[in-house]
Amino acid sequence: MNLKPWREIAVPHEDVLKGTFQQAEFAADLSRVHDGTATAEYQDPALFFQRTFITEGMRLLLGSVVKRLTGQGGDPVVQLQTAFGGGKTHTMLAVYHLAQGTAPARDLQGISPILDSAGISELPSARIVVIDGNKLSPNQPQKRGKLDVHTMWGELAWQLGGASAYETVRESDIVGTSPGKEILTKLLAEHAPCIILIDELVAYLRQFEEGKRYTGGSYDSNLSFIQALTEALKAVPNAMLLASLPESDKEAGSQKGINALAALSHYFGRVQALWKPVATEEAFEIVRRRLFTSISDRTAADQVCRAFAELYIGNATELPQETQESRYYERLQQAYPIHPEIFARLYEDWSSLDNFQRTRGVLKLMARVIHRLWQDGDKDLLILPSSLPLYDADTRNEVIYYLPQGWDPVMERDIDGERAETTEIENRDVRLGSVQACRRTARTIFLGSAPSAPNQLSRGLEENRILLGCLQPGQQPGVFKDALRRLADRLHYLNSANNRCWFDTRPNLRREMEERKKRFQEKEEILPAIRSRVQQSLGNGPFGGVHVFTPSGDIPDDGALRLVVLPPDAPFSKTGHTLAQERAGEMLKSRGDQPRQRQNRLLFLAAENDTVSRLKDQVRSVLAWQSIVDDSKQLKLNLDQYQTRQADRSLGEANDALKRMVRETYKWLLAPMQEARAGAISAVKWEPFPVNPGTQILTQEIERVLKENELVIGEWAPIHLAKLLKEWFWKAESHDVVALDVWQKMCCYLYLPRLRDEGVFRNAIAAGSGSKDFFGLAYGKEEGRYVGASLGKSVLPIMDTALLLVRPEAIPLEEPPTNKPEAPQDPRYPDNPQIADPTFESPPTGIAPAGAPKKKRFYASVDLDPIRAKLQFNELVDEVVKNFTAKAGTRVRITIDIEAENAAGFDTGMERAVKENCNVLKFKNAGFEE
Repeated sequence: MNLKPWREIAVPHEDVLKGTFQQAEFAADLSRVHDGTATAEYQDPALFFQRTFITEGMRLLLGSVVKRLTGQGGDPVVQLQTAFGGGKTHTMLAVYHLAQGTAPARDLQGISPILDSAGISELPSARIVVIDGNKLSPNQPQKRGKLDVHTMWGELAWQLGGASAYETVRESDIVGTSPGKEILTKLLAEHAPCIILIDELVAYLRQFEEGKRYTGGSYDSNLSFIQALTEALKAVPNAMLLASLPESDKEAGSQKGINALAALSHYFGRVQALWKPVATEEAFEIVRRRLFTSISDRTAADQVCRAFAELYIGNATELPQETQESRYYERLQQAYPIHPEIFARLYEDWSSLDNFQRTRGVLKLMARVIHRLWQDGDKDLLILPSSLPLYDADTRNEVIYYLPQGWDPVMERDIDGERAETTEIENRDVRLGSVQACRRTARTIFLGSAPSAPNQLSRGLEENRILLGCLQPGQQPGVFKDALRRLADRLHYLNSANNRCWFDTRPNLRREMEERKKRFQEKEEILPAIRSRVQQSLGNGPFGGVHVFTPSGDIPDDGALRLVVLPPDAPFSKTGHTLAQERAGEMLKSRGDQPRQRQNRLLFLAAENDTVSRLKDQVRSVLAWQSIVDDSKQLKLNLDQYQTRQADRSLGEANDALKRMVRETYKWLLAPMQEARAGAISAVKWEPFPVNPGTQILTQEIERVLKENELVIGEWAPIHLAKLLKEWFWKAESHDVVALDVWQKMCCYLYLPRLRDEGVFRNAIAAGSGSKDFFGLAYGKEEGRYVGASLGKSVLPIMDTALLLVRPEAIPLEEPPTNKPEAPQDPRYPDNPQIADPTFESPPTGIAPAGAPKKKRFYASVDLDPIRAKLQFNELVDEVVKNFTAKAGTRVRITIDIEAENAAGFDTGMERAVKENCNVLKFKNAGFEE
C-alpha cells in the first residue's frame, strides 16, 4: 500500500503556512471582541464557529444559555473554573456570539443542533455585558460618554441600558457601596434577556486592600455586590451570569488573590452550575480546526491510521498496552495528522508547567512545528513526537520558553542540530542515519521528560513509549532500540534508570564519569590498578610464586615454578612476534644484571593485544566511579538520592565488568621451549596456549591448560626418568650421576621436562627404586665401589649431593642372606636384621607373673654412619620414634651427639662456618677444643 505523508492530505491554514501568526492571535480577548477591535477569526461569529470545535462541555453550556434566554429554565449562574489555558475565554466568546444574535443561527457551525434540541429556530437578541477584571482599575473611573463610572455595578448598569440605567445605581456607584439585591433584580428585569460575562474577576479584586476604600468601592463592597448579583439573577428567568475563576491558588497570585478566590468560590458555589472541561480527545479537534483547513482525502488519512494501528498490533510486546485497543485506531483518526502521543504529552505533562496554557500553549507550539515541517518538506506519515524540528531556532525557543533556565546547551549538545551528538552518531552510522534514529529518539525523550520535576518519583519515558513516538510503518523497533543504547553511552544530559530515560539540565553521572576518566595517569594509577586486579584474580595454584608486573631482577632464580604476568604494554598477538615474546625473552635470559640459570622454571601470562585498550578504559571507569562515590560521601559532590544509588550501582557494575575484562585480556599462557635433535639445541621457541576467559577462577583454568598440554608435569613415571638418564646423563665412561645434579639441570634447560617441583622428581626416584629395570641408588663411591648401593629395593630418597642414580647393571648382585636365628628379619629391610618389624612377635620365652608393673620409659643410643646419616636417621624416625609419637600421652625427647676429630686440626674457615650453622640450628651447646 502506497501511504501518503500528512502534507499531501492535511493543509494548514494560510497564517500557519506563511508563519505570519502572532502570539496574540492565539489569545482570545473578550474585551477586544466587545469593543469590535479583535481579529476576524474572533470578531466574526461565522468564522469563529467555523474554527471552533464545540466540545461536550461547551454544548451543554450553550444549551443552558439557549434555555435561559428563552425562559425555559437553564442555570442563572455558571462558574468557569478550569486550569490555566483550559478554554474559559474561548467558551465565553461562544456564548457572546450566540447570544448577540448578529448572525443567523444557520450560519453558526454546530449551533443548529443545539437550537433544535431546545425546539427553537432563532434566538432573541440579548443584551450583553462584558466586565474584564484586567481592564478595570479600583481607583481609576471609566469614562462613559459624559459620565465617570467608578464600580462594577456602575459598569453593569451602563452596559445594560446606558445613562438611564446608570441612574438606577448612580448613588451607589459614587459612594462605592453595593446597590443591593432589589435594585439589581429590577435593573436586570428591565433589560432582559441579558447575559453578563465577567472575566478575570480575581485579578480585579486582589487589588483591593482590606479596610481601605477606593473609587471602585472596597473589598467588602465588591464581594457584597457579587453576592447580591447572584441572588438577583435567580429572580430574573431570562438573565444569566458567566464568570471565570482560576482553578488553583497559584493562578490566583498573591495571598490577597487567594483570599478573593476563596470568597468568590463560596458565593458562586451557592448558585453555580457545573461546567465540564475540555477532554483530551476533544482537544484534538480544537487544535486541528485552528491549524488545518481540512482533510483533503479522508480515505488516504484512514489508510495511514490503519497502517499505524496494524504496526502497533504487530509489535505488541514493544509498545504500550493502550495501542492494542481498537479505540486507539479511533484516537489516531481523531488526532490526524498529529499523532495522539503528542497531545498526550502536551496535555498531561507540559500543561503542568506554570506558564503553559493547555489550549493556547499547544496551538502556539504546534503552529511553529507545522510551519517549519511544511517549509522543510517533511515526509512523515504523521506528525510524531520524533518529528519536532528542534533544530529550528524558532521552534526551539518556543519550547524552552516554558522550561527553567539551562535547556539551551542540552538542545544544542545532545538533542538536535548540526553540532549535536545525535547528528554525529548518525553521520558515522548509515543504518541509524538513514532514518535519523538518534535525533528522533532524542526528540521523543525530550518531549516526554523536559517538564518533569526534579523530585518526581518516576521520571522519564519508558522504552515502549519512546518507540511509540518514533516508529512508523515500514520501520523496525530494533533500529530505535539500538539508537537508544548508543545515546545512553554518549549523551551528556541523558539519564536512564528502571527502563526509563529522561533529559535533565544537569549532566548525567555517566558523563561526569567520562570526564573524570581523563584525570587518571597511566603509570601512576592505571597500571597499579590493573596489577591489583590481576593479582586478585590469581592464586598461587601450582606455582611457587606469581609475579605480576615484576621487574626481572626481583624474580628469584631458584627451583620453584614461577608464573610471570607481563605488563599490558607487552601484549601478545597470534599474528606474529610481539612485545610479549620479546619482554619474556629478556626475563628468561637475565635476572637483573645477572644471567638467569633456571630458565625452565618460568612461565608467562600475557595480555591479548586487541583488548588491552579496553582493559585500561574499564579501569579508568572503575576509578572514576569510585571517585564519584567517595566525593559524594565526603560531600564534595552534591548528588540527589537517585544519583547516589546510581553511582553505587554503577561502581558495582564497573567492578564486575573489570573482573571479566581481566580474564578476557590475560588469556595467553606463553611457554618457552627448545628442541634437541642430532645433538644440536634449537633457539628458544614460544608456545602460546589460550586460557578460557569464561572461567570464574583463573588459576584453576591455567592449571588445567598446564596439565592438558603437559607444560608442567605433576606426576612422572620412573621409566621417563630412566630414559632421560640414558639420553643425557649416563655416558659410556660414566655409569652414575648425582640425583640433585639431574634436578638442577632440569630446572635450567628448556629441552628437558618441566616438573612441578622437586617432590615430583623425588617421587619418581622412589617409585623406580623398587624395580631393577630403571636405576639403582647409591650414597657415594669409594675406590670404584658404590657405598650403600641398592637395586630393586623401595626407599624414600633424601635429595642431597651424596645420592647417585646408577645404571642397574653397574650395581653387583648381592650375596644370598645367611640365616641368623638370633634376630627376626623385617621383610622391608632384608639386608639389615637389626631393624625389626614392630608387629613381629617373637616366640614367648615365658609368662610374666600376674600383676607385674608395665614398663614406662624407653631409652636407646645408636651410632650412625656419617655418610649415610640422613638415610639412617630417617629410618630411625619411621621405625622407632613413630611408634611412640603415635601413642597418645607419650613424651618423646631426641638428643643428637656429634663428635668429630682430625689429627691435623680444623682451619678457621671451617670453624667459623660450623659455629654459625650451629647457632642458626639452635644447638644447645657446641664448640671446638684442642
